[in-house]
Amino acid sequence: MKKLFLFTIMLSFVLTAQPAVAQKKLNVVTTIGQITDIVTIIGGENIEVTGLMGAGVDPHLYRASEGDVHILSKADVIFYNGLNLEAKLGKILAKMKRDKTIVALGESVPKNLLLDSEDYVGHSDPHVWFNVEHWSLVAQKISNVLIEKDPDHTADYQKNTDKLIARLKTLQTYVLNRSQELNKTQRVLVTAHDAFRYFGKKYDFEVVGLQGISTESEAGTKDVAELADFIAERKIKAIFIESSVPERNIKAVQEAVNARGWNVEIGGELFSDAMGDEGTVEGTYIGMITHNIDTIVGALK
Repeated sequence: MKKLFLFTIMLSFVLTAQPAVAQKKLNVVTTIGQITDIVTIIGGENIEVTGLMGAGVDPHLYRASEGDVHILSKADVIFYNGLNLEAKLGKILAKMKRDKTIVALGESVPKNLLLDSEDYVGHSDPHVWFNVEHWSLVAQKISNVLIEKDPDHTADYQKNTDKLIARLKTLQTYVLNRSQELNKTQRVLVTAHDAFRYFGKKYDFEVVGLQGISTESEAGTKDVAELADFIAERKIKAIFIESSVPERNIKAVQEAVNARGWNVEIGGELFSDAMGDEGTVEGTYIGMITHNIDTIVGALK
């Protein structure tokens, strides 16, 4: 009896000493950095995130590699912007939708809040992240999907979401206040392509892009000349390059404006379709938006 008792005690010790089996984390794949950042914040330690598109990558032109397709095939959840932003990748995702949870986050913004695309009839402008309130709706959609897929960590996801949305409200107030430092005539934003229409509508800027909403087609000499005429006539102080679009076109506009007798400066680099390098402030959504408004106001003020 004594031996049996000692054996039972030892067996109990061995069983309780066994390491707990770690719960498998959700495997989440994202496209643009703006989505990757928000998903990472909300998911926290309960998910593994792989972002396909890093700093300087233009989603309009992005083509998935064989490695990307393999990564996508292993995902539990795929978040992408949609609204024809990742045009070439969209065909691959469409084929996977029968077997996977694939969410077009831009389409979670109510249709009455979306702007029409001037490049593609029947489509909406995909650059919804430039209205911070719209991106708060996207954050909530991400949270809802993660909770549905992983209900055991609902409290974690909701806590992270609540904190993030509070920070986004602070960001929204900051952008509005900084915008008001410029008078109405100063609020003219000229960029490499027409990515800032949501920004313009929300924060009361007149926005003009050399290229259209998509960067698939190159700007021609007529486009450069017409934009140069506009800048010289309006005496716009500064124009802006974008991190994901070659700067040569905007520099061509600058030269054309200067030839018309008006000296326009390059006001700095803005982050539009891609964020900054990983590990930098501009490599986060809040940091990107903060950098952009500070750069715009600093150059035009």
